[in-house]
Amino acid sequence: MKIKVLILCFLLLDVFSVLADDEATKTDDEPEEGEDIADDAEEEEPAVFSLNEKNFDDAIASNEMVLVEFFAPWCGHCKSLAPEYEKAAKRLKNNDPPVVLAAVDATVESDLAQKYDVSGYPTLKWFKKGQQFDYDGPRHEDGIVQYMQERADPKWKPPPEAVVTLTKDNFHDVVDKEELILVEFYAPWCGHCKRLAPEYERAAQDLQKNDPPIILAKVDATVETELAKEYGVEGYPTLKMFRKGKAMEYKGERNQFGIVEYMKTHQGPGSKEMKTLKELKNFMSEDDVTVVGFFNSEEDEVYKTYQESCDEIREDYKFAHTFDEASRNHYKVNAGSVVVFNAERFYTKYEPKWHILSEKSPSVKDLQAFYEKHQLPLVGHMTRSQESKRWTKRPLCVIYFTVDWSIDHRDATNAWRLRFADIAKEYPDITFAVADEEDYNGHLKDFQLDDSGEELAIGCFDSKGKRYAMEPMEEYEADDFKEFLDKFQKGAIKPVVKSQPVVKQKGPVKVVVGKNFEEIVLDKKKDVLIELYAPWCGHCKNLEPKYKELAKKVKKEKNLVIAKLDATANDVPTEYVAEGFPTIYFAPANNKDKPIKYESGNREPEDFISFMKQHASAAFKSDKDEL
Repeated sequence: MKIKVLILCFLLLDVFSVLADDEATKTDDEPEEGEDIADDAEEEEPAVFSLNEKNFDDAIASNEMVLVEFFAPWCGHCKSLAPEYEKAAKRLKNNDPPVVLAAVDATVESDLAQKYDVSGYPTLKWFKKGQQFDYDGPRHEDGIVQYMQERADPKWKPPPEAVVTLTKDNFHDVVDKEELILVEFYAPWCGHCKRLAPEYERAAQDLQKNDPPIILAKVDATVETELAKEYGVEGYPTLKMFRKGKAMEYKGERNQFGIVEYMKTHQGPGSKEMKTLKELKNFMSEDDVTVVGFFNSEEDEVYKTYQESCDEIREDYKFAHTFDEASRNHYKVNAGSVVVFNAERFYTKYEPKWHILSEKSPSVKDLQAFYEKHQLPLVGHMTRSQESKRWTKRPLCVIYFTVDWSIDHRDATNAWRLRFADIAKEYPDITFAVADEEDYNGHLKDFQLDDSGEELAIGCFDSKGKRYAMEPMEEYEADDFKEFLDKFQKGAIKPVVKSQPVVKQKGPVKVVVGKNFEEIVLDKKKDVLIELYAPWCGHCKNLEPKYKELAKKVKKEKNLVIAKLDATANDVPTEYVAEGFPTIYFAPANNKDKPIKYESGNREPEDFISFMKQHASAAFKSDKDEL
């Protein structure tokens, strides 16, 4: 028995010895079962460098090629770009020469963002030997890599500037001979001009390739003051379109694609020829106005004037012309007639189906005035796409309900419209429209009618942009609507004002809201400098300490008020509309209806003081003291 126990002990010792040897041969890199190797592994360094105000300039100066993304942590597009940007950074750091990819949190580094005119996220800019360029390439790994490799090549050179520079010496030589040209009047210090510049240049490059090419040009209005005065330039940038030397207003968007599309639209004749009656009928708009010229031939006396009248307003109307006798006979018009057709669905018994110009030799202005006079039916349908060009006349009364022109609902929609037409005919000085309540939920909120729960909501705008809401009706009554319209015309209704609560004034800058705008800003005893800002605006945040400093410097000026208003949450009169943020107006005591916009790019307290002294209704106390 003892022998068996001894044998068992030796066997166990041998097993333990083997296990001990196995444990001893394990390396430090082999984890125990269940051990998390990530705890001991070093995380890989990110390939994208984080830049801030302290290290930005050094990074640009010490690297030949740098691509910088200005981002916001909450931005969805930035989040989507992040993994692609990181992968591109890993590949490009090994490029020959290396390309550094970096990122700046623009919500933290607001001064850097302002310096490089960052107005959206993400904004990408690249630097070659310190020279700045706007990144306009793809936003995925392969595209970023290819774009930056091409520009890192020592042989790469930026393309020659496509925008033509004009001065008083060459302006008319260039502009007068071009069939179509776009000219930007700019100021070198203007922030809006700086933001437009890369978009304008890219549009110019695109339009160089157009067939035929369209030239984009620019004029430094601070140098070429005579040209600026000749074309009524009062702000920057001002864009004017010229057709064989004749100036026209540019009404397009101010980005690369908007400029390109707008200029292409204006190339060629403004009116399209319809060769048959069927073609003409198919051309007619089913939901908007159509203008048609009926002529014998291109030699018709009115034809050329008609074409000229279309050129500068071709985006406002659908223009057509025909030399077809059958078309003239169908609409019972003579050759040389110009006719405005409203959409057939909007016809009522109170108005003609179309309007014929009666003058035999109308001028361009006569024709354009004719189009404008007859561009709307008695009660039309206001839509988002047509609102800015068709529904600008005031006073305007809008009936909001479910507007649906589909086959199943068009009869019900038109039945309501016709009921309103019965009333609209009695109020010729008011423009009437129906609008879909879902499309215009924002309007209903502004009228404070979004929670009424009724089938209809009615609101009116007066000539100064003020809003007036009719009390919701449980059931529609024509007499109640008329009573409301009568009071509206007499000014017997209080306007609805979008406003934050009036706050107790603290600090040197007065806080203005919609409810006390008239009391403070329109006070005819005070000169007022008013800043219209947005809470999210980086430029506004940068201005805030300087604006407070300004208010402290002029606090002894009893005739002067320094004020600010959140333009996203409060109504202001139309004369004080915010054109970007911040927008700053000076309202002298003796001229409240024509405030003076502050347009200098310099926003130091001394700059504001100089500006206010120039336009103040009374001399500053400090100036009198010096005397």
